[in-house]
Amino acid sequence: MIDRRSFTVGMATTAFAGLAGCARMGGMAARSAAPSTALVPDPAGLLDLPQGYSYRIISRMGDRMDDGYVVGDRADGMGCFPGGNGRVILVRNHELQARHHDTGPFGTRAVPTSYDRSADGRALPGGTSTMIYDLRSGRVEAQYQSLAGTIRNCAGGVTPWGSWLTCEEDVTRAGSGVSRDHGWVFEVPAAAGRLVDPVPLTAMGRFNHEAAAVDPATGIVYLTEDRSDSLFYRFLPDRPGRLAAGGRLQALALDGVDDSRNWSGAALPRGTSLPARWIDLTGVDSAQDDLRQRGHRAGATLFARGEGVHFGNGEIYVCCTSGGAAKLGQIFRYRPSRAEGKPGERDAPGSLQNFVESDDPAMFNFGDNLTVAPNGDLVVCEDQYTDVVDNHLRGVSRDGTLYTIARCRLQTELAGACFSPDGSVLFVNLYSPAMTLAISGPWAAPRRTG
Repeated sequence: MIDRRSFTVGMATTAFAGLAGCARMGGMAARSAAPSTALVPDPAGLLDLPQGYSYRIISRMGDRMDDGYVVGDRADGMGCFPGGNGRVILVRNHELQARHHDTGPFGTRAVPTSYDRSADGRALPGGTSTMIYDLRSGRVEAQYQSLAGTIRNCAGGVTPWGSWLTCEEDVTRAGSGVSRDHGWVFEVPAAAGRLVDPVPLTAMGRFNHEAAAVDPATGIVYLTEDRSDSLFYRFLPDRPGRLAAGGRLQALALDGVDDSRNWSGAALPRGTSLPARWIDLTGVDSAQDDLRQRGHRAGATLFARGEGVHFGNGEIYVCCTSGGAAKLGQIFRYRPSRAEGKPGERDAPGSLQNFVESDDPAMFNFGDNLTVAPNGDLVVCEDQYTDVVDNHLRGVSRDGTLYTIARCRLQTELAGACFSPDGSVLFVNLYSPAMTLAISGPWAAPRRTG
């Protein structure tokens, strides 16, 4: 059960630049301070941003796409790829379930290529949509459905070889209103130009997948799981860049710390780093949805709702939505071994640090998707679990300082934050009603603290 905490009103808002009112999150508790500069209220009532930043809506739920389908609702994780000649390609998840046909992309239209269908024969509405966007003109040049027939495509991750790993946050079994098992990762080439053949990457495990991140130096894939008793996984591919060829799935373990959530005492205090080891997992198709429990019994460490994971600055950042003593969220930083995934790793292991742990909802409240900005800071999307929400984009500097980048004025979550390859534009989704925004501004500028 997710603890639906009471909502704290009057959140402090700060600008992306000129931020004296920050909270340091290394080895001390977060403290709110009066903002040095207020965000500029959006006349459209959508997204407040600092002075010098602006957004445009580039795609909305219900927009007609080039293939005759429409943009579905519940836009979640998203990846951005170079498209050549000033263009980028965005691959966007839609966290739609079987009951969401009315807000999905297809309606009653035929779908030639679908992983699964509901009992009435219709393609399941979950999947991905792809758009080609011109950074110079600010126009979407093409938009189409790229994956169909999956359930609750939550987050995912980009690969160095130009594809998007889209993850099902659902473990519905065949016979429960659908004909196939769910809970898989699928790969969508960014430049596919059409619906792709949906092939589940079963060696990467069947569980409540959230996000994925690939280390370009090794091809190893790191995976999160959205459960209150989740594990943090890595996939060692037999052939880097060819995930369908199989590999080994492992879970992270910290000696002496079998629970990183800090719900009952600070087992892993803020700022603490510990050497990591990895445990091989068996039965990864997990028909009983017990992979995390078996992994924990074998020694793997528990995490609190692992969500966003991203590779940047040579490290892996992992957001745990309800982690920490206050259950407001944690961010872990995993530093890979020089021999990551190889025999020498035992002698020089990677390390995991409790990088951020919030105790102040005004500074960090239920972080979800995250990415790395051109200046090296993190950008984190909030997804609060309260009846009334006040979600923000939060920034985290390299030393763990928190600040506010933007405030969403609608009652929905922010999701899918990703930067254009040149760092000039941050793309982000509003979950429902689905919209994709392109935010321009001086993203590469160092953040000032005074």
